[in-house]
Amino acid sequence: MTTAQLTDDAPPEPLGRFKHVQVDLEIDKLYRALVKTEGSDLHLKVGSPPMIRVSGGLRPLNRGPVDDDEMSRLIMPMFQHDAHRMAIFEEDGGVDFAYSMMVDDKRWRFRVNILQQMGSLGLVARRVNNFIPDFKSLYLPDGLEEFCKFDQGMILLAGVTGSGKSTTIASMLDWVNHNYRKHILTLEDPIEFTFTEDKCLINQREMGNDVKNFEIGMKHAVRQDPDIILVGEMRDRETFETAIQAAETGHLVFGTIHASSAASTIGRILDLFPEGQRGAIRSAMAFNMKAILAQKLLPSIKPGVRRVPTVEIMTFNPIVRKLILESQDEKLVDAIRIGKTEGMQDFTMSLKSLIDAELIDRPTAFEVAPNPEALKMALKGIEVRDPGIL
Repeated sequence: MTTAQLTDDAPPEPLGRFKHVQVDLEIDKLYRALVKTEGSDLHLKVGSPPMIRVSGGLRPLNRGPVDDDEMSRLIMPMFQHDAHRMAIFEEDGGVDFAYSMMVDDKRWRFRVNILQQMGSLGLVARRVNNFIPDFKSLYLPDGLEEFCKFDQGMILLAGVTGSGKSTTIASMLDWVNHNYRKHILTLEDPIEFTFTEDKCLINQREMGNDVKNFEIGMKHAVRQDPDIILVGEMRDRETFETAIQAAETGHLVFGTIHASSAASTIGRILDLFPEGQRGAIRSAMAFNMKAILAQKLLPSIKPGVRRVPTVEIMTFNPIVRKLILESQDEKLVDAIRIGKTEGMQDFTMSLKSLIDAELIDRPTAFEVAPNPEALKMALKGIEVRDPGIL
């Protein structure tokens, strides 16, 4: 398991609850290298040297490739005292968990995925910051706190793996923690950021350690008197159904989903359901969703800043709700663009603001821009006319 821990005859306690006794594992030297280089991710693959992602790019460590024997020595001790984790890996061919260790008298957490590929073990670990940054230090757009003030509904963060979704949601929940007296309940796989309670009561539940899966966690959640529920990832139909039901019954639900844009998130959710249920899901989204934020992380040109997010924001105003109810999803992109007076912005607006603030360079912006021509016009101060989507 991790740095650790317990007597051999004692059952493993959930992560974060046992007394930490440092017991070095062979893999710890690689986690230390990740911390020392300020990298975000560690990649281990048989036949390649260990790779560390720094400022968005992968760099090999100055050593030879990992072979099968070394990979087993590195990975298998992390399964110690955890038969449940090993069972998941053997059944699914992969397992996620959190790993904790000391580096220079400071405890660091890592989100670890152990996988199997071409018959060999492999590992990807994400370094998790110990503190939760605020909106300003993350260079998030102004007005994000408005989405934290709702009493009920659903707010989704969309993006690919490594786009900073979890960090943004943690920052939003921590804003609530410092401004309201509420009960926040999180369901995570695994727990990444650990909150320090201020005004809020915060319970964090980890899949596998505290509850079997998201579906069961959500069924229990509504009986645990939460004001706000974080669902770590909307990955299947059952999880989304129970989450939207929680939003319908008076809870504020935050969640993440793998989608490339705010508008495409609608289709991503509908794909989870059979055709006959999609009308009801459209209605549930239209009347309970408050906002969808999509983001990507980009390399920054500002000294001391490694990466900054470009963020698309779609709020559920009457136009957006109407388009979703009428299955006119292709018009949502235009609805976002003309909704800037209501706090919306598309990626073009976001990229322009990052260029204007000298946070990113133009080549980076044009490389990721969904519509390079629109970005070119925006940088020239030319606004595209209202397309008349209604």
